[in-house]
Amino acid sequence: MDHPQIQVFFDEDSNTFTYLVSDPATKSTAIIDPVLDFSQASGRTQTDSAEQLVEYIDVHDLKIKWILETHAHADHLSSAQWLKEKYQVPVCIGKNITQVQDVFNSLFNLGESGGKESDFNQLLSDGDKLPLGNLSIEVMHTPGHTPACICYKINDSVFVGDTMFMPDYGTARCDFPGGDASALYDSIQKILSLPDETQLYMCHDYMPNGREALWQTTVAEQKAHNIHIKDGISRETFIQKRTTRDATLTAPRLILPSIQINIRAGKLPEKESNGSAYLKLPLNKI
Repeated sequence: MDHPQIQVFFDEDSNTFTYLVSDPATKSTAIIDPVLDFSQASGRTQTDSAEQLVEYIDVHDLKIKWILETHAHADHLSSAQWLKEKYQVPVCIGKNITQVQDVFNSLFNLGESGGKESDFNQLLSDGDKLPLGNLSIEVMHTPGHTPACICYKINDSVFVGDTMFMPDYGTARCDFPGGDASALYDSIQKILSLPDETQLYMCHDYMPNGREALWQTTVAEQKAHNIHIKDGISRETFIQKRTTRDATLTAPRLILPSIQINIRAGKLPEKESNGSAYLKLPLNKI
């Protein structure tokens, strides 16, 4: 079995991992979950994180073929559009993004400026396959955190998005619109049915108890140690634990700015007549 070459980048501000995943033979590469830096205090965006990717891509002569989102993130802005303009490659996401767009277009009253299916170049379904040189990227639909969540499986490596975290932190929240703890249980069981040695790559790590950031684990480790869904935890117990925990959580710090951008594949709002672009801030809604 050919193994992909994987390079990880960690954004400390949002605790997000971005991956460059390459076929070693051809250097064909996919970018997974890229970050656009954003200062909430000043309203400024910056491309420092994306430029780190570009520097690595240039140094190693990688050939970018895809920009892949695991879902419409609520904790960081996506740099997918900035990278698309640079590399002229498709931006892909799960096909149920249209459900997420409908919810948040309504919440923000975005009208014609809201997210549209056409903002993404390709909407992906369970079982779809994308070529990556001599490798193949298989799409796994894994709803629960959001209806549009997908994972990307490349041979024995799976990029799990927000379905689960490192075993000592557990699983994704399910209290966003369209979230469903029962669906998440099924999605995670789908991942954990893969061979024990399958490598699982996280989208986030929140470093409980002050440990260093970790981004990779295995199916076997998750089944043995995940605090929310290890072997022996029933669907009913998981749903009760997940629902109880979700009731204590506050909204992600960047959910209001990020979701407006991310349902549009990282496109910033159009500039208005004064030359400035604006995000909306709904009052008393979240």
